[in-house]
This record gives sequence, C-alpha cells and structure tokens, in this order.
Amino acid sequence: MSDIDTKPQVVERTKTKQPPLYKVILLNDDYTPREFVVVVLKAVFRMTEEQSYRVMMTAHQLGACVVATYTRDIAESKTTEANDMGRSAGHPLEFSTEPEE
Repeated sequence: MSDIDTKPQVVERTKTKQPPLYKVILLNDDYTPREFVVVVLKAVFRMTEEQSYRVMMTAHQLGACVVATYTRDIAESKTTEANDMGRSAGHPLEFSTEPEE
C-alpha cells in the first residue's frame, strides 16, 4: 500500500496542579474596638466598608469568621500584617491561618 501513517496522533498534556489554599480567620475578642477591626480589614484585605463591617459582626457573633482564602504565602503574609497592625495599636486583635479542607 502506501507509506502514509493513518493513525491519529495523541498529544499528552500535563495538567498543572493548583496550590493548596489556606483560610485567614478573624478571631473575636472583647477588647479590640469594632471600628479598628473594620480599618484593619479594609487596609489589609482590601474590603469595602460594608464587607468589613459584615465580617467583623460575623466574628463578633460567632466567635470567628473566615476573612478570605489565599495560597499559603499570601495567607500567612496578610495574617502577620493584620496581627502587627493590632499589636502596634495596643489591641489583642488576632488573625490565624489554617489549611482549607
């Protein structure tokens, strides 16, 4: 017959795995002023006034609230920045980071 190969070519593509995500959690305390928490949420997490207020109130009512989800480095960086803002102002404001399930 002919020398033409009629088999379809298979192209293998590797799929890039997404990095694991981490949650940044705002923990409620009875000493940090609500207005200050809103300022920190707006500054560090780039939230609007309304979003910041909702997150702050959720943490106040439930004891904790997930603020956002990021890759590990970004989550830890934002957590550190927010905690440092609280400490520098003399408040016990506390954010934590944990893996998303």
